[in-house]
Amino acid sequence: MKLLFDIGHPGHVHLFRNCINTLSGTGNEITLTARDKESTLQLLKAYKLDYTLRGGLRESMLKKAFNLFSTDYRLLRIARDFNPDILIGVHNPYIAHVAKLLGKPSITFTDTENVGVASNLTFPFTDTICTPSCFLEKLNSNKHVKYNGFHEIAYLHPDYFKPDLMVLDELGLTKNDDFIILRFISWAASHDVGLQGIQKGSELDFIKKLEDYGRVFITSERRLSSALESYRINIPVDKMHSLMHYARLYLGEGGTMAVESALLGTPAIHVESNSRGEATGNYSGNFLELRDKYDMLYFYPNQKQALDKAIELLEDKNIKNRWGAKKDKLFREKIDVTAWMTDFIERYPMSFREYKNG
Repeated sequence: MKLLFDIGHPGHVHLFRNCINTLSGTGNEITLTARDKESTLQLLKAYKLDYTLRGGLRESMLKKAFNLFSTDYRLLRIARDFNPDILIGVHNPYIAHVAKLLGKPSITFTDTENVGVASNLTFPFTDTICTPSCFLEKLNSNKHVKYNGFHEIAYLHPDYFKPDLMVLDELGLTKNDDFIILRFISWAASHDVGLQGIQKGSELDFIKKLEDYGRVFITSERRLSSALESYRINIPVDKMHSLMHYARLYLGEGGTMAVESALLGTPAIHVESNSRGEATGNYSGNFLELRDKYDMLYFYPNQKQALDKAIELLEDKNIKNRWGAKKDKLFREKIDVTAWMTDFIERYPMSFREYKNG
């Protein structure tokens, strides 16, 4: 079978890489297309995944609109040459459009609810939408199938991920050192319109309060001031999950990294509010499940509440052991998402009918 995966974000590399390797190993022919966004291309190279570049990041909404047509065209040319049996992406309008133009099926994975424009441009055109079972948004039942897991399990499941202790040496740390990871995002994505996180200009005061409990490292999509730049993490992109595993706390604006940290056994706090001043986590199925069922992740609309919770957690000297036990419980109750995706794609569309029927 010939499969085309489109990679639009660093998280998509992680989501699909184990599945791609398994599918390639069973004789399937695979082509990857990719957008140059953040560390996406670095990760593809680190995991030795060949790709064809199909465009870069556009920050303004007007440029994004024009980019839709140009990306559709570039992807259409690549797909015509490759002639895939199935096209696969994550909340990806380009894959859905090109598949429809070619008369081929497309499979869309997503775990983010109510993404407005992106959903309206994707869901009507795609054939199948796969989401975690905790997904809150009501979708077309003729297209929608759920699985008992999270995207992040596809690469953080113990069968696929083993932390590399050497990452601590690169930052002058030992296993006994406490450190905190702080995340800033760019707010340039279409689904970030109207959202806000940690107040700009207040970051140093925020960091100083956290430094009472350990070193602070920053990972950031956006440009940092000279004062903040000294906190930036400087390690190979494929070692970030190992560093997150050993951290005492994750706190930041990045939703994916919050979920990853929780699954790695590290307490996670997400800071983000919508235009009404509400925590966006209240509208996210995976955030709600990780908070209410597993008590591993917390979310707040402002940095004061987030900082108060961070200090409460950091005061607990046994926090990592407690989160390790929670992590083990979660993995016992969830499926191997990579194995599920691989089976679903290889046996599609029969797999869709079987999973829809339970």
